[in-house]
Amino acid sequence: MLILGVILLVVGFLLGLPILWTIGIILVVIGFALWLAGAVGHAIGGRRHYY
Repeated sequence: MLILGVILLVVGFLLGLPILWTIGIILVVIGFALWLAGAVGHAIGGRRHYY
């Protein structure tokens, strides 16, 4: 999710599409939160690790 968010940020910036920029920011924030929760050992959606 982090990688997809960063890709959308770059594409949205290069093409000048603010909707891709916004979706990219949201995906980066959600991906970072899931990664952080998984790193401290919280189960997310029934899984110990988030891939």
